[in-house]
Amino acid sequence: MAKYTELSEVGEFGLIEHLTKTIQLKNPSSCKGVGDDAAVLDYGSKKILVSTDMLIQGIHFDLTYTPLKHLGYKAVASNVSDICAMNGTARQITVSLALSNHFSLESVEELYSGIYLACEKYGVDLIGGDTTSSKTGMCISITVLGEADEEQIVYRNTAKENQLICVTGDLGAAYMGLQLLEREKTVFSGNEQAAQPDFSGYEYILERQLKPEARVDIIRTLREKHIHPTAMIDISDGLSSEIMHICKASGIGCKLYEEKIPIDYQTYKMAEELNMNATVCALSGGEDYELLFTVPLEVFDQVTSLPHISVVGHTTPVAEGYQLRTRDGNSFELKAQGWTNFSATKE
Repeated sequence: MAKYTELSEVGEFGLIEHLTKTIQLKNPSSCKGVGDDAAVLDYGSKKILVSTDMLIQGIHFDLTYTPLKHLGYKAVASNVSDICAMNGTARQITVSLALSNHFSLESVEELYSGIYLACEKYGVDLIGGDTTSSKTGMCISITVLGEADEEQIVYRNTAKENQLICVTGDLGAAYMGLQLLEREKTVFSGNEQAAQPDFSGYEYILERQLKPEARVDIIRTLREKHIHPTAMIDISDGLSSEIMHICKASGIGCKLYEEKIPIDYQTYKMAEELNMNATVCALSGGEDYELLFTVPLEVFDQVTSLPHISVVGHTTPVAEGYQLRTRDGNSFELKAQGWTNFSATKE
């Protein structure tokens, strides 16, 4: 009898590796395929960047507390973030949508109002897509196309030993916003008499979850200051997972310092209220859509003088592994514990 392997045994990244390990690029225009934040195509003087993300109702978003306008905006911003992670500029998107008959024309218009707002914000054009029916809610798939000069493109596999590890913004806020929304949903569920939740004092973490921004501002700043990252990735699955992506692709190790990881006050406050560790949330939470990148040691003074950028550690020889130095001086091995598709949990 044939043995079947459950997807939970291999996980999302294992599945991707299994399906793509034998791919051989056939066309000279295909410079970079699977394995980075975006594919790279060569069509002349510019390199074309292409990335696709899919959002599934009940897996990636919950319409109980996610406004459709915010969802449309977030779907675009998360794709633009992939182009930022390649040090490119997003130019166009296509939107494919699967909908059940539970959605009205007005609700779809609300979704697209967020999509159009993000297109305006990031200067991208909506150039096409597809719509179809669904029996199980909503599915949104967005493909983004961007561009960059060949010498501008930054990959994951080009970091070197003894380089600075930098992150933009702060981390863990989006995950804490999600935890707050989930808590209030649980309180409200089945109790129509429950008071409307009071989110005062937590506006920032809610915005980070419901309406994240792609860091196009950081890409512009780095170019203006002539700072070229040696490797880069966006933080969609948590800091720990993302730095390990860079390290494994580049054949190096890393050491992060807990006290250097930027965490907002509201994130600390929410974590304490929920009896969670804010550092763990920053390492494993995901959906921050900040940028994680490496730079040479000699640009330390330049990069630390820039707003919204923190140096959180340095790269090491691969033999030293992936380490987190805690505030009390202990060291722990980093684990990739971010968002995991195909979990073994069953109904």
